[in-house]
Amino acid sequence: MKHRFPRARLLAIACAAPLPAHAAGWAPDGMFTEGGVAPSSSHSVTAGAMWTWDWRARFGNAEASALTEVYVSRWSARGEVVTQAALVPLLRLRLDVGRSPWFMEGGIGVSMMDNFYRNHGKEFSTRFNFVDVFGVGRSLGADRRRELSVRVAHISNAKLKQPNPGENFLQLRYAVKF
Repeated sequence: MKHRFPRARLLAIACAAPLPAHAAGWAPDGMFTEGGVAPSSSHSVTAGAMWTWDWRARFGNAEASALTEVYVSRWSARGEVVTQAALVPLLRLRLDVGRSPWFMEGGIGVSMMDNFYRNHGKEFSTRFNFVDVFGVGRSLGADRRRELSVRVAHISNAKLKQPNPGENFLQLRYAVKF
């Protein structure tokens, strides 16, 4: 059987590479917290930091920007607790050439768990997983330093190993930029 972990490591490095290359520095320029719930009755609580990239691009009437987030999340279900650490680069899109307070964002990153996740017949076969995120949010205040968003996150190992049931979380997130 073909061993796929070198490709997974290469993808993890590719996801992490933008952090020092595009962020303003190693000090984060924002923090966030979020809570989530999964259809399997799992709950998550997350705290993280974010780095806004210096990159911006215009696409018609929209402005694209990017950020990288690093977070620690605690999943709990039926008395079991799993800790997840993740790194996720995100692409953010705002209409009205970036002036709109509303945004959409999405990204794919990597995560590592301290234990194998098991809940309601779901059992992850790896502690290393990928994180796919899509969200819609709004910047608050005249300075736009606070954000409230709703996200959907899918966590799975991308079929590196079976079983690969994955888990989906609906998340409510609050962020503050410094």
